[in-house]
Amino acid sequence: MIDMDLVKLEAKKELARREFFYFCNLLAPDFYKKDREYLKELCDEMQDFYHSDDDVLVINMPPRHGKSRTAGQFAQWVFGQNKNEKIMTGSYNETLSTTFSKNVRNGIQEQKADKDKIVFSDIFPDVRIKQGDGAMNLWSLEGGYNNYLATSPTGTATGFGCSLMIIDDLIKNSEEAYNENVLEKHWGWFTNTMLSRLEEGGKIIIIMTRWATGDLAGRALEHFEGEKKKVRHVSMKALQDNGTMLCDEILSKKSYNTKVRAMGEDIASANYQQVPIDIKGKLYSSFRTYADIPRDDKGNSLFTRIGAYTDTADEGSDYLCSIIYGEYNREAYILDIYYTKDPMEITESEVARRFYEYSVNVANIESNNGGRGFARAVERILKEKHRSNKTIIKWFHQSKNKQARILSNSTWVMDHIYYPANWRDKWPEYYKAMTTYQREGKNKHDDAPDATTGIAEKIGTGNGLSILK
Repeated sequence: MIDMDLVKLEAKKELARREFFYFCNLLAPDFYKKDREYLKELCDEMQDFYHSDDDVLVINMPPRHGKSRTAGQFAQWVFGQNKNEKIMTGSYNETLSTTFSKNVRNGIQEQKADKDKIVFSDIFPDVRIKQGDGAMNLWSLEGGYNNYLATSPTGTATGFGCSLMIIDDLIKNSEEAYNENVLEKHWGWFTNTMLSRLEEGGKIIIIMTRWATGDLAGRALEHFEGEKKKVRHVSMKALQDNGTMLCDEILSKKSYNTKVRAMGEDIASANYQQVPIDIKGKLYSSFRTYADIPRDDKGNSLFTRIGAYTDTADEGSDYLCSIIYGEYNREAYILDIYYTKDPMEITESEVARRFYEYSVNVANIESNNGGRGFARAVERILKEKHRSNKTIIKWFHQSKNKQARILSNSTWVMDHIYYPANWRDKWPEYYKAMTTYQREGKNKHDDAPDATTGIAEKIGTGNGLSILK
C-alpha cells in the first residue's frame, strides 16, 4: 500500500530542491509563509539571477524583513545545486560575518531531532560539511576545498577565490551614511579586496538597506552599468505606493508611523523606503537641460552675451569652479565648466584659454582669498598670449553669507539655468556636487553651488549685462 503522506513529503522535498522559495518555506514555514508575496518575489529573483547570465544583483529592502536571513538560506540552497561553488560573504564587521557564516554552516549540518521537522540534509542528503574543516569563518564541503569564507572590511580574503560573492549590510547607522570617508573605504574594500577574489564568470549579490547615493549599492549600480555588466535591481519599500504595507505582519502602518516620527523623515525614508538620505535632503530637486542653444531661423545664436563666473579655490582642498554660459531672455545656458583642484599656476592659463575659446564678453571673478590676483593674471594672459581684449574681467568681493546665498537662489537655479543634455558625462565631478548638495550643512564642498549661484545673482537679480560689450 502506498503511503500518500510519504509521497507528498517527497514531492515537497523535490520542489524545495528546484525552487528556492519552497526550500525556505519547507525549512522555516513560520517566516516564509506562502501568502508573504514579497518573500516569494525576493526568492524567485535570487533563483532566477543564479540561473541567468546576469552579473550583479542589488537588493534594497527595509530592516527586519528577512533580507539577511534569506541571503543565508540562499547560500545553503546554492550549495545544494552545486557542491563545487565557492561562496564569499562580506558583512559590516567580523562579528556579523562570523554570525552569518555560522548560520549557513549550522543550517547545513543540523541534525534531525524531530522526525516531523525537515532539515537541510533531508532535502540535500549528499551535501555535508567536511569533517575537521568546519571553522566558523572558513569551511569546506565533503569533496570540496574552501567552499565558504566570511569576511569584512577589517578581515582578510587572501588566498580565497569565489564564484558567488554576497555582501550584506555594510552600513551601521546614519552617521556612517553621512560620512564620505566611510563610504569611500567601503568602496575601496569592495573594489580592491573583494572584486580581486571573484573568479571568471562569478556573480555578485549586494543586499542592504539603502542609505546614501554614494553607498555601496548606489556606487555598484552606477559602476557596473557603466561597465556594461548585466545588472538587476530589486528595491522594496515598506510603505507601498498604494498606501499598503509591504507586510503588515512584520511592520504595520501604525508601527511604521511611530518609527518615522521617532527617527526623522530622512533616516526613515532611507531605512524603509530606499530613498537615500542625501536625495531626501538635497537642495536641488531637478535641473533643466537643452539639446541645442537658442538660435534664429538662420541658425545663428540668439545669445545677448557670453558670460563667465569664477570662484577661485579658498583652500587647498577646495575646487576652482569657472562656469561659462550664454545669456538669452534672462536665462543661462551652460557652455563650459572648469571644476578642478589644480594649482593656480595651471588654472590661470586654463581659465584664460577657455575665456578666449568661448569668446567670453564679461567674466566675473570673486576677489576673496587671492581672487583679485587670479583675475589680474587671467587678464594678462588673455592679452599677452591670446592677443585678446574682448573679455572684460571684473573682480569683486563677495561679502554675503555663502549658505544663505545658495539657499535663496536655489529655485532660480533650477528654473532658469540650462545644462547640456549630457552634462553628467561632460562634467561628472561638478554634476555630483550639484545633485548631492544638502539643504542642511552636511556638505564637504560647496564650490559648485556657490559659483552657480553667482550666475543666478548676475542674471536673476538684474546685475547681469544684457548687451554685448
